Amino acid sequence: MTFGFAPSSATSTSASSVSADSVNRLARMLEPAEWASAGIPLLRSPREVVSGLHSRHRPTPATAVVAVLDHEERLTASASFARRSTVAADGWEFRNALLAQLRRVIPHDLRRRTPVRTAVLLYCRDGDERWTEEDGAWMWGLRDACTLHGLRCGAYITLTRGGWQVLGEGRGGRRPSSLSEPSLLADTVSAHDHRSAPARSGGGAVEALRRTAAR
Repeated sequence: MTFGFAPSSATSTSASSVSADSVNRLARMLEPAEWASAGIPLLRSPREVVSGLHSRHRPTPATAVVAVLDHEERLTASASFARRSTVAADGWEFRNALLAQLRRVIPHDLRRRTPVRTAVLLYCRDGDERWTEEDGAWMWGLRDACTLHGLRCGAYITLTRGGWQVLGEGRGGRRPSSLSEPSLLADTVSAHDHRSAPARSGGGAVEALRRTAAR
């Protein structure tokens, strides 16, 4: 004779809930191939954009920097925030965090038929440059936040000990890295300086990052 115990309805419901949550989280992430086929616009000067954001926000591991660029790749606004360690790698949570930052630093463009500004995301993290599920969740979150704020979804960039990499494009460099000392090219300036600054010459994103007052 054998004896067994049937799982209680509470245990069964709990297990089902955990399983459904895991499936949902997996659905809220993008793999590099999906990202590459999504028509994400290429940055003309990724190294300059990365260097400027690194100098301005000085990110450490688990710090995200979201930046909005105009059609000439000049920085319009940017914000940095630390990822909460208690939150799982869920695109929905990341979307909400990014959207909150975007709403704080720049008005939405939902009334435009076509987006004219582009949001890019720089995420400083531990590990190497290879794609992770956390990266996939950030990609999903960035794409969704851009849609809800009327922006074009731009590049997703990781910053690790080995350097920086634009995921889905294969472009990257060794400096800056998560271990680099920030350069001095993006000192904080006043809003008055930003308004009176001359037009950018030569298409250099670094010069725009130096001038802008967005934080």
